[in-house]
Amino acid sequence: MVGLEIEKNTTALVIIDLQKGVATSDRQYAPHDASTVINNAAKLADAFRKNGMLVFLVHVVSSEKERLNVNADENPWNAQRQQMPPDWSDFVPELEKSESDIVIAKKQWGAFYGTDLELQLRRRGIKTIVLCGIATPYGVESTARFAYEYGFQQIFAEDAMTSMSSEQHNASVNHVFKRMGRVRATQEILDSL
Repeated sequence: MVGLEIEKNTTALVIIDLQKGVATSDRQYAPHDASTVINNAAKLADAFRKNGMLVFLVHVVSSEKERLNVNADENPWNAQRQQMPPDWSDFVPELEKSESDIVIAKKQWGAFYGTDLELQLRRRGIKTIVLCGIATPYGVESTARFAYEYGFQQIFAEDAMTSMSSEQHNASVNHVFKRMGRVRATQEILDSL
């Protein structure tokens, strides 16, 4: 595995869906529980901020009218969103949102489609993104695929993301992410800053 060198002025952290309705729900996550993912993402966010690097906080926000309601055999989000509490889209407090953070609101899995994420990254000269969040094969992988097609370099914080099963998580990490970027543990990324 090649060592990790991070250019601070052209690298940003992108955190996917660490919001109350996703990360603190009653769902079981694997291989990492939600608190581990939140803790590792918070460590990354803190380190990026201390190094003067950008942090992008991405969350799902939608009203009944804006919601993407697809006809699918399995669509757990539609049932859950019918009774979303008012703070469902709020970021988990452990992230300690800063005034310097850039918030991206999305209405589907990926953080690029229908948002200004690409524009915000390009205007700031960002070439590399460190990606983490919930859930690995949905919000994280959808964002990663767009980032790959847009030509961004990517670093995946493997223990700062998780899914509904280890199999789902590992499939994304081992068969997709390793072909689009570098998969590293949170501590390896922190040690490179």
